Amino acid sequence: MMLVTSGAVAFGKQRLRHEILLSQSVRQALHSGQNQLKEMAIPVLEARACAAAGQSGLMALYEAMFTQYSICAAQILVTNLDFHDEQKRRNLNGTLHELLRMNIVPIVNTNDAVVPPAEPNSDLQGVNVISVKDNDSLAARLAVEMKTDLLIVLSDVEGLFDSPPGSDDAKLIDIFYPGDQQSVTFGTKSRVGMGGMEAKVKAALWALQGGTSVVIANGTHPKVSGHVITDIVEGKKVGTFFSEVKPAGPTVEQQGEMARSGGRALATLEPEQRAEIIHHLADLLTDQRDEILLANKKDLEEAEGKGRLAAPLLKRLSLSTSKLNSLAIGLRQIAASSQESVGRVLRRTRIANNLELEQVTVPIGVLLVIFESRPDCLPQVAALAIASGNGLLLKGGKEAAHSNRILHLLTQEALSIHGVKEAVQLVNTREEVEDLCRLDKLIDLIIPRGSSQLVRDIQKAAKGIPVMGHSEGICHMYVDSEASVDKITRLVRDSKCEYPAACNALETLLIHRDLLRTPLFDQIIDMLRVEQVKIHAGPKFASYLTFSPSEVKSLRTEYGDLEICIEVVDSVQEAIDHIHKYGSSHTDVIVTENEKTAEFFLQHVDSACVFWNASTRFSDGYRFGLGAEVGISTSRIHARGPVGLEGLLTTKWLLRGQDHVVSDFSEHGSLKYLHENLPIPQRNTN
Repeated sequence: MMLVTSGAVAFGKQRLRHEILLSQSVRQALHSGQNQLKEMAIPVLEARACAAAGQSGLMALYEAMFTQYSICAAQILVTNLDFHDEQKRRNLNGTLHELLRMNIVPIVNTNDAVVPPAEPNSDLQGVNVISVKDNDSLAARLAVEMKTDLLIVLSDVEGLFDSPPGSDDAKLIDIFYPGDQQSVTFGTKSRVGMGGMEAKVKAALWALQGGTSVVIANGTHPKVSGHVITDIVEGKKVGTFFSEVKPAGPTVEQQGEMARSGGRALATLEPEQRAEIIHHLADLLTDQRDEILLANKKDLEEAEGKGRLAAPLLKRLSLSTSKLNSLAIGLRQIAASSQESVGRVLRRTRIANNLELEQVTVPIGVLLVIFESRPDCLPQVAALAIASGNGLLLKGGKEAAHSNRILHLLTQEALSIHGVKEAVQLVNTREEVEDLCRLDKLIDLIIPRGSSQLVRDIQKAAKGIPVMGHSEGICHMYVDSEASVDKITRLVRDSKCEYPAACNALETLLIHRDLLRTPLFDQIIDMLRVEQVKIHAGPKFASYLTFSPSEVKSLRTEYGDLEICIEVVDSVQEAIDHIHKYGSSHTDVIVTENEKTAEFFLQHVDSACVFWNASTRFSDGYRFGLGAEVGISTSRIHARGPVGLEGLLTTKWLLRGQDHVVSDFSEHGSLKYLHENLPIPQRNTN
């Protein structure tokens, strides 16, 4: 690490001003009294003198800071002439390499005490020459001279913008390419130092041409950008990165803008046209079945070859003819329900004569759906976005890259029949999820589909964007003392064993104490053993057993495999308390023949889905008749449970008047509020 810094002139100016004031005040006090102190004029300070006086203060500051981390620093002062003398260049290079070898941080600055004023027209003179006239050009020159891997230029703004920062249309440029200068409007130069952003860009491009990677980022807000250097070194998307290689496709920001404009065009289509797109996509899933399964086979072979996916995730990754047929059926259900989605009138009110208010459904905007190992998720989510008129950004896991690519191509083919191909975008760049979550001006809602860790990471990273989803699926089944022997084993087997990796699979079985050592309890245990389900005993259950299974490490565990926790409770109320303490508000079930007990459970369990005598696996958009789901939400705002078409809509208010003003309704005005509810018109969906 080398550090190029300024500040000597500012340090020296402050120090010399203090010295002059001190000496003048003593003389004035001796000769004229205190009344003339206010009229003293401080002479204009010469910059080279300030630099000479300030160098020691600047180094003292750096020494004090680096010493706290047991790091030694060394000062090196250079001038432009040092780079033109071959012997001096070699000496400088050798000194820097020796300091770096000893883990000493070189702190480099221009020797402003002797340096001549910068020549205005001697900036860039080719690949081998750059005039050292400010810190930016000095840093670029040193970076190329020392063949550094990376040059970080810290500024007082987030990076390079396409127009002056603070202007209404200014957009941060994430990646800047040589030749893009024409697309940038530079503002005024920095109020401190020699250069401005234009000088930084020129220096960055010169260093890039010399083989050094460059990032310009903000270094002025420790609370916001305190980790800016480590973030950049770790490859996080911070500031503006200078690159000579343009990517083959659009950037994720461009894709977000395309999804926004495409989604708006999609929302203006007639409901029948959106339904037609979804029907066409359903047909393509069956017509192009062989190509889809071939692409999926490549994904499976690569995943098995690398051994990076566990068996439950491999099952999620796999597609089959029956899965594609089920997908097509679900998509046609979505198409049928989409007829009454966008633009549906929810409320009509006559505010006053000839002043009518309507509340209507509208799309949320642009959705970002991040999913792992589930290629079948792509057409489901795409169909729901199409039906609700939302733009869509999709980010799939790399383990399903081949499957996702062909499914996205088919989605765009279906969208093309009404000219809205760009409404659904697949992010193919190596964009980190954390970076996507920062695009708060492009994305309106994030929906994660994957592991609980993925959901937690996204909820943590998404600072300004709402996240819809659940971080865990800890589903409970309470077996009441009045449960039916005929029903219980079927319900437990289906909930736990049918698809143990699903988020709606059973994880904890709560047994009423009266059922212990009964034939019903023995049947449950025997069935679990036959199905090769590993049993973990809760603390209370373990206390009843002489030789118990392995005691559970935590009662708040989502196994996602053929494992289950069994715990004993004394009553339905204790079961409810246990669910509220250890559950995730996803799906919880009671098995009983007592209707009163069942209704008590249904009313008091505070989860997104609460069932009576039914498998937890019914918690699914397709099984609920929603056609499909974008996910299951345990949130308490907007949408809860399996989120289908309705959960992707919001509302807006339309007010139609005739020259109405609020003052007409004041105490002395001529009009009165009516606030009459009006009938809602029925749409023809045939």
